[in-house]
This record gives sequence, C-alpha cells and structure tokens, in this order.
Amino acid sequence: MNQQNQYGQYNQDHFVQQQQQQQQQQQQQAAQNLLSEKDWLYTVLCDLKRTAREYTTAVTECNDESLRKTFTDLLNSTLTMQGQVYTLMKQNNMYNASSPAQGQEIQKQIQTYQKSGQEAFQFAKQKLGQQNQQAAGYNQQHVYM
Repeated sequence: MNQQNQYGQYNQDHFVQQQQQQQQQQQQQAAQNLLSEKDWLYTVLCDLKRTAREYTTAVTECNDESLRKTFTDLLNSTLTMQGQVYTLMKQNNMYNASSPAQGQEIQKQIQTYQKSGQEAFQFAKQKLGQQNQQAAGYNQQHVYM
C-alpha cells in the first residue's frame, strides 16, 4: 500500500507540475499577444486625433448654441488629452515628430491658403450674385407677360 500511496503522490505532484507549466505557457503567450506600451499609446493617440476631427465637424455643423458649446468643450478636452499623450510619447522616445518647419515657410503657406480662401469666397459671391440677377430678370419677364 505504501508503494501505491507513493505512486499516487508522484502522479498527483506530476499532474500539478504539468498544470503549472501550462499556466506559465499561457501567461507567456498572453503577454506576447498584448500590444507593447508604445503600440497602446500610439493607438490612443490616433483615436484622440480621430475624435478631435469628429468633434471639430460637430462644432462647425451645429445649429444649437448650447450643443455647440458642449462639442467645443469636448474638443478642447480631447485636444488637451492628445497633447498629453503626445508629450509622454515624445519624452520616452516613442514618437518621432517631424522636424520643425521654418517660420517663413509657415507664413508663406498661411498667406497662400488665405488668398485661396478669399478667391473662393469672391467666386462664390459673384456666382450667387449672377444667379440672383438672372432669377430677378426671369421673375420680371413673367410679370409683364
């Protein structure tokens, strides 16, 4: 009986040891499957940037003033969080920012975009004015007929 008891104890110890090894292997696989800290932060950063774009659209298309303020507050909060995540990643060499642009080049681009915007506004204003004049002429013709 003593031999059976020792044999049974051996099987039990062996079984427990196998279970522990399997658990360790599963934990190692789970750890390997998890994203690295850098990948998690990059994912969060991208999601915050996307969310900021969505809030910007909501702010610009909102008719209700109180809802517009809510979206503006959410946008500002999101931009603050995005800046904090970016700063954290940059400090830990997890994000390679592009090299800073020269001030003159930035001013040149701003002027170019402003000029394009003014030209587009003038074009739209001119086209709308022509349509309004044509519509007024069309209405006057029908009145006299």
